[in-house]
Amino acid sequence: MISAFFRFFGRLFAYVWLWLDGLRRLVVNLVFLLLIGVLIAAIWRPAPGLPEAAALVLRPAGALVEQARLEEPLDLLRPGGAPVAQTSLRNLLEAISAARDDARIRALVIETDGLTQAGLSKLAELRAAIVEFKHSGKPVFARGERFTQAQYYLASVADELHLSPDGFVLLQGLARYVTYFRNALDALGVKIHVFRVGEYKSFSEPFTRTDMSDEDRDATRDLLEGLWKTVREDVAASRRVAPEALDRYIGDFGSALAAADGDTAKAALAAGLVDRFSARDEWLELLKSRVAANDDNTDFEQVAVSRYLGVVRAERAAAPDRIAVLVAQGAIVDGTGTPGSVGGDTLAHLIREAREDERVKAIVLRIDSPGGSAWASEVIRRELEVAREHGKPVVASMSSTAASGGYWIAAGADEIWAHPQTLTGSIGIFALFPEIVEPMQRLGLTVDGVATGPLAGALDPRRPLDAQAREAMQLGIEHGYRRFLDVVGKARGMAADEVEPVARGRVWTGAAAHELGLVDHLGGLDAAVAAAARRAGLERYEVVWPEGRLSPTQILLRQFTELAGVRLPEPQPASPFERALAKVQDEAASLLLWNDPRHLYTHCLCEAP
Repeated sequence: MISAFFRFFGRLFAYVWLWLDGLRRLVVNLVFLLLIGVLIAAIWRPAPGLPEAAALVLRPAGALVEQARLEEPLDLLRPGGAPVAQTSLRNLLEAISAARDDARIRALVIETDGLTQAGLSKLAELRAAIVEFKHSGKPVFARGERFTQAQYYLASVADELHLSPDGFVLLQGLARYVTYFRNALDALGVKIHVFRVGEYKSFSEPFTRTDMSDEDRDATRDLLEGLWKTVREDVAASRRVAPEALDRYIGDFGSALAAADGDTAKAALAAGLVDRFSARDEWLELLKSRVAANDDNTDFEQVAVSRYLGVVRAERAAAPDRIAVLVAQGAIVDGTGTPGSVGGDTLAHLIREAREDERVKAIVLRIDSPGGSAWASEVIRRELEVAREHGKPVVASMSSTAASGGYWIAAGADEIWAHPQTLTGSIGIFALFPEIVEPMQRLGLTVDGVATGPLAGALDPRRPLDAQAREAMQLGIEHGYRRFLDVVGKARGMAADEVEPVARGRVWTGAAAHELGLVDHLGGLDAAVAAAARRAGLERYEVVWPEGRLSPTQILLRQFTELAGVRLPEPQPASPFERALAKVQDEAASLLLWNDPRHLYTHCLCEAP
């Protein structure tokens, strides 16, 4: 009686607490929205037109991504600071393309100090758009306080490249180093059972080895050398220096630095990597003279990407027909997914909505994913196939990474486009199963019980993996691999035995994949959209980017940030120790995304350098 009394009031208290907590969240959000409304009313004015002569300014901040995530209002106020900034690649590409033929834009100005992370293919695609801008005869100016390799790769495309007198140009080449957990797992007594097909499918190796396998080492070396060759040639062509001069600067930096008396900026100038030194005030005066000074002569006439896009989009007449660009960015997981991942059900729903929308005449799937759940990958691929069966052309556009499960979903398209520096392929499959018998024994914990069959409870990590279960999992992996080969073969018009030599889990560059027949064309997003338009017979169309359903709070927040030009703070440089620790944490945390219902994964241990 007493226990029932306490249970009743316990439940009552829990319900009351949940109600109060929901009310608290509602009140806080309403107050937040009220503050935003007051702020908009206070600072916002109708967007003015553009100056008659101005420079479009590119200041990418944080990570360069396909689709910037929208942070919840309360997340921005949590302890630990604001999340890392993100810059949308598509916004930059759209702005540069529009500015090329816009008489009001007289120059392009690039400042790279806030850029912290970007895949090579994204940078190369951005560079290509800037080259097209230069064909209009308008100048491109770039400056950095200092240049990391990614920052320099972008900035080096400029006509005139400036460096701070105390700065440096850090060119290192490309590298891939992996953290191996085998010794740590052995020390803990954790056993990892691995089931895989394909000797190049290296995703499981960090949990079963202490070093890189020969197969992974050979494949990685070929991959990095192919990518670096493109970077080296692009920079050499932009800077009009011999590729061998870049090799000397990188390979014997000590000598270059000694010749400049230890001055890193002078070493970069002597190597032809930059044109001039300029302090911040000198840079400002130069832009005032090369572009135009504002009315009070305190700055040069300029327009940021967000403001520029707001004006040109408003000026652009809406087209009756649409091409929907859907983004698959992050690891592929079963269900709805979390921010930074691709939920199989979520993306399939967006594909279905685009298929059922009569205004959408074609679909472009923009992929930036190393793969993940085999189940979710097939859900997405099948939905693309259904869209094609209903007469909607589908084109896949590969960004920095579209490997393993990322390639699986691309196989659902009519045609596949990749950038030469895309990482793709990795056609293979694996499963991992942990066993924690020994750690439990060390703690004095034992497991006992009964089962109605040999496989009942066989996949309990507290018990040794049963031989029948081990055999069943390996057979399932082999079947999954054959299924993957069959999917690719049907998509590429190849027999399974023709696919197998280029599969086996090996990662290829987009250029190599094109030669091997795994992709149809080399080109960026604009080329893929144009291909979709040709397939749909469209001459005039609007490109839309569906993102799923946004809440009223998210819609208002997005409108506010776009109108007011609000940006997350640019991240401060991390120490080497912070970067190393973050790398280990990210690699370990990725395991939490694995939720395939059959425990089968098409995931690539690859990331864009």
